[in-house]
Amino acid sequence: MTVPATAAEVSYATHCVPPAGIEPVDGTTKVQITAPATAKVGDTVDVVWKFVQAASKNPNIIDLPANSVLPTGTLKASGVQTGDVPMTGTRVNPAIPKGGEMVLSDMKGSLKLTAPGEVKLTPDAYVVDAFGTKTNCAPKQAVSPAATITVTGGSTGTPTSTGTPTSTGTPTSTGTPTPTGTPTPTGTSSSTPSPSSSPEQTDFTGKTVDVAYTCQSPLGEKKATSPVQINASKNGGSYDLTVQFKGSVMNSPADIPAGSVKPSMEVKLGGADTGTVHVEGPLNSGAIKTGDPIELPDLKGTYKPGATGESTLAPGVLLIEALSTKTICTPAQSLVSLTLTTEKQEGGASGGSSTSTSTSGGLANTGAEDHGGLKALGLVAGTAILLGGAVFTFLPGRRTR
Repeated sequence: MTVPATAAEVSYATHCVPPAGIEPVDGTTKVQITAPATAKVGDTVDVVWKFVQAASKNPNIIDLPANSVLPTGTLKASGVQTGDVPMTGTRVNPAIPKGGEMVLSDMKGSLKLTAPGEVKLTPDAYVVDAFGTKTNCAPKQAVSPAATITVTGGSTGTPTSTGTPTSTGTPTSTGTPTPTGTPTPTGTSSSTPSPSSSPEQTDFTGKTVDVAYTCQSPLGEKKATSPVQINASKNGGSYDLTVQFKGSVMNSPADIPAGSVKPSMEVKLGGADTGTVHVEGPLNSGAIKTGDPIELPDLKGTYKPGATGESTLAPGVLLIEALSTKTICTPAQSLVSLTLTTEKQEGGASGGSSTSTSTSGGLANTGAEDHGGLKALGLVAGTAILLGGAVFTFLPGRRTR
């Protein structure tokens, strides 16, 4: 029987690195770890990490709505058993105002005990995810253990049987007669299998890369980092591309009319191939009301290879047309999301552009000048829509009119 115990509070100096564009923070983390006081070898015990205080506050930029923040972290096990214990919280929190204390959910994890003696649990680094952006926090000092589990040996009771001997009676038949009378050995196929052939792979999933953008918008230069993934589906000798922005959603700061926002990108080719591939997303089909979430659209296009070999694809220059404005975002470096084994196609991309067919047409005539506050969406409905994970960087501050 395990005996539950609540450990004493542990405090430690912490260095936190927020998303790009926000200064790092040094603060104090206060943690309480709950784990069984005693358990047996072979037990899997549950551990709870409670944040008494997070090291950093919500930056004085944007209010965080309820249920928008997710903590994850790591406990270090030491003593007779060492290793990392992954801890995961839930996206459950009250609304957190600008500059307010970060209120984080409890994190939970489990540990299987493998040896008798004392196992000490010490809080280590943790990550705070808000709107798809991540603040990484790590200890600046040696941290004291927050909980100790005393592990005893396993059960010393009557051992269980290691197996029941089979009967020594009449042996069973070693095969079932076929209709001709020739026995077929048990477990052996009576026919020779045909060689298997693997189907050609047609779908290719890229890795998510954190792209640091510098954006020229109607409100000046802004910087942000956004997680981007490029996927491909083979279509003959070409590939249908889908570019996905893995940041979450943001809430619209003003009413946005239907058909007023259009994103596109030039995917950069490398490796065997060179040039770019044009991909674009659909116009927003419906009006977006103030305070409603803005979802991140996928960008689609067709890549026609211009070379044979290993060709790479990386997120490139991003263009957002919003109402009567344009925002152009340039990545700081080329980060490969997907590598494809390509064969050269006539009229392919090598050195030039592999273009796609437009999926949505031009921007609607919305009469932007007549909509109060819509000019400001040159910033928000532009970069922040697609770089939704970077809203902390992109939303204007108090001094912005």
